[in-house]
Amino acid sequence: MTNSPTDENLREEFNRWAHAGKGETMEHEHWPITKPALGLMQIEPDHNILDAGCGAGWLSRILAQRVPQGRVVGMDISDEMIHHAREASVRHENLVFVVGAVDEIPWEANFFTRVISVESSYYWPDPLKGLREIHRVLADGGSAWILINYYRDNRHSHQWGEKLAVPTKLLSAAEWEALFRDAGFRDVAHRLIPDPTPNPAEYTGRWFRDVKELADFRAIGALLVYGSK
Repeated sequence: MTNSPTDENLREEFNRWAHAGKGETMEHEHWPITKPALGLMQIEPDHNILDAGCGAGWLSRILAQRVPQGRVVGMDISDEMIHHAREASVRHENLVFVVGAVDEIPWEANFFTRVISVESSYYWPDPLKGLREIHRVLADGGSAWILINYYRDNRHSHQWGEKLAVPTKLLSAAEWEALFRDAGFRDVAHRLIPDPTPNPAEYTGRWFRDVKELADFRAIGALLVYGSK
């Protein structure tokens, strides 16, 4: 795999996140919106699933339990995230992790039944190229599912771009759908998934101005875009 300067910047940033333990906190942050998405994916026990941008592997491990006769591949551009994921996943025999970027997925064509990406796709340097690669590795009849909190239709997340150390793509639901179609997907659609997490009495983090903005952000929810091959 030939790494672009953008890929290297992403790897370095997410390696820093891995060292800071952020990979292990993502399940708590993202499971409330990911659980409904999994319910829509109609996962069967023999499915092969790619978790693109898997971080420390929290979702990959959940998926591996749901496909006991299938296989899960967790992929992340950060070798440190993959190291953490492998250490935490040794008991899952149907789960492997690979270092890779979505614009050059290190896997054979027509293999996966499902591909999911949670809170990763707005970092992709070339979203269309990434979606074309996902389309390549999907088997006929398979489907791709992208779940993101940072998108144009939820204005309460727009400020994240200024706070992140790497470039991001702030696209609308319609723009993501158009990219799916340009990549060859059919039956493309989207829906919003509100976050049911209870809001704190006070907000002291860096991503929102106050509790109201956090609550408004969660009420609109995450964007789920999906399509079939």
